[in-house]
Amino acid sequence: MVRARDACWEHCVLVDATRQKVRCNYCQREFSGGVYRMKFHLAQIRNKDIVPCAEVPDDVRDQIQILLSTPKKQKTSKKQKLDQAANDQQNSSSASGGVHPNHGSSEQHGSTCPSLLFPHPSPIVQPAVDDTQKQKQDDADKKIAVFFFFNSIPFSTAKSTYYQEMVDAVAECEVGYKAPSCEKLRSTLLEKVKGDINEYYKKVRGEWKEKGCTILCDYWSDGRTKSLVVFSATCLKGTLFLKSVDVSGHADDAQYLFELLESVVLEVGAENVVQVITDSSPSFVYAGRLLMAKYSSLFWSPCASDCINKMLEDFSKQEWMRTVLEEANKITRYLHSHAGILNMVRKFTGGRELIRPRITRFVTNFLSLRSIVIQEDNLKHMFSHIEWLSSSYSRCPDAQAIKSLLYLERFWKSAREAVSVSEPLVKILRIVDGDMPAMGYIYEGMEKAKVTIKAFYKGIEEKYVPIWDIIDLRWNMQLHSPLHPAAGFLNPSIFYGQTFKVDSRMRNGFQEAMMKMATDDKDKIEITKEHPIYINGQGALGTDFAIMGRTLNAPGDWWAGYGYEIPTLQRAAIRLLSQPCSSHWCRWNWSTFESIYTRKCNTSELDKFSDLVSVHCNLWLQAMIRSRDGIFKPIIYDDIDVGAEWPTESESTPPVLDDSWLDDPPLTCR
Repeated sequence: MVRARDACWEHCVLVDATRQKVRCNYCQREFSGGVYRMKFHLAQIRNKDIVPCAEVPDDVRDQIQILLSTPKKQKTSKKQKLDQAANDQQNSSSASGGVHPNHGSSEQHGSTCPSLLFPHPSPIVQPAVDDTQKQKQDDADKKIAVFFFFNSIPFSTAKSTYYQEMVDAVAECEVGYKAPSCEKLRSTLLEKVKGDINEYYKKVRGEWKEKGCTILCDYWSDGRTKSLVVFSATCLKGTLFLKSVDVSGHADDAQYLFELLESVVLEVGAENVVQVITDSSPSFVYAGRLLMAKYSSLFWSPCASDCINKMLEDFSKQEWMRTVLEEANKITRYLHSHAGILNMVRKFTGGRELIRPRITRFVTNFLSLRSIVIQEDNLKHMFSHIEWLSSSYSRCPDAQAIKSLLYLERFWKSAREAVSVSEPLVKILRIVDGDMPAMGYIYEGMEKAKVTIKAFYKGIEEKYVPIWDIIDLRWNMQLHSPLHPAAGFLNPSIFYGQTFKVDSRMRNGFQEAMMKMATDDKDKIEITKEHPIYINGQGALGTDFAIMGRTLNAPGDWWAGYGYEIPTLQRAAIRLLSQPCSSHWCRWNWSTFESIYTRKCNTSELDKFSDLVSVHCNLWLQAMIRSRDGIFKPIIYDDIDVGAEWPTESESTPPVLDDSWLDDPPLTCR
């Protein structure tokens, strides 16, 4: 790696010269392969397994993109260099008045003016096109900026996948292109985009027939009188927003919620639905049971992220853990109380952040505590360093209290224990916190978490049993579903593992799930026949490629590739292993939906606004899918890094939808 000559080194550091591993200065992500791959990361260009940097400043991103787009200069050969030198010397002589021999004329014909016969070349004039083009681009940038400033458009809008697409489409038009008017946007163009989304909806429905889908029911309440639910359907191809419903006054009515869930199931097609995920409140639990009683082929499940978050909340209620979490929050609040202190912290911790604000509150608390434990030596070093001691901050009473806490052994002992106990659950939450098909991993992950906690306490029952009781209470009362053990049973990376032992709960869960998914007696008979082939890894399931694929392929892909000799069980396995466990990854902006039910307008305008909300939400969901490579990899529990970026951190919340465009006439738009 040519460190001195590459401008990219200003934005990354070399971590491991042997493996050519470099670390981004902005998001702290590390890559092997040297500075070349880091350029794609900083330029926000997805290339193979390179994840675009979400923290890189726009000017740095543009600079790196220019570096990547600029062709390398061709090396000049030795002969070309000699010829160039000769020409330069000749040109220099001509310019200084030197006389060249006249080989083309004789003295009888007189001498010829050397400036005519051997004219020196005129100075090369760079074409004005480059400067003109740059001026045009600068003017265009300024016009776009003015549009942003005048209309109070958030700067983060420039990160939208549709932003550059819009600019590219305009650039392809001829001179004189007129942007669409307000009336055209609110009428014909809205209908056209809505039509495109309906076409996409038809394609996704085809995926539902083969691999099934999950209906997500997200619930929101303002804590007083307003309650809303948002329905969406998700599968491997993507997620579709279906509708929002105002359930104010009915949030505790299980029968009403059941009828609402049933209407969505019928809209999607009961034969396409594998599971319905809802809130874990009693009314939704009862509504889910009513739904399963009427439609025997589908499952109701609570949101796994919600349940695991509640486990962490229960952890934090223990007296010793509540104390250490409060002390950790006290440390982070002080370190972030002043820009000068925060800059010094970042200097001593290598730019590592102690707070992860875009995750749920309890996960943030435990991850912040984990960060403090990791940075223990660096934080102690900072508070004893001359730079800190000579600063005005060190003389404040708050600083002295924080320093005393950082040198308190009781705090560090409790902090390390809290991190060791909570991290196994945070790992599971990291797995299910997204729309990826994590169904095949949650059951085994929960068992591994309990084993890890028991091992930390060295098998001392009075220490690990209270933690297990918290996990089991939530798991058995809320989260447990036959889908989870059945999916773990059908996950080849788990089932064929050397240390794996099938327990009775997993066998019973598998049988219960198959009885529901096999809709007729013929399918039940076929699954009964095919079941031993999977158990023993026979036929195509036992080939060398299938054995390697158990840990190299995602579970659903493995079944699709090697389960063709047992097609009935193959179809059930693929549908089961293609489902998510959580709905928390889809973070709606509830103000948008609330405005549908609070705005006073006529039916026609309300229908238009509902269409706009649907288009807005589905475009946002499509942008999320397009930002990923669409390839799902197998999950290895022990390799999960809870300190890495979470899906809920990388995905932006959809902006609040401004309904002022509905105001008539357009000039009154606020």
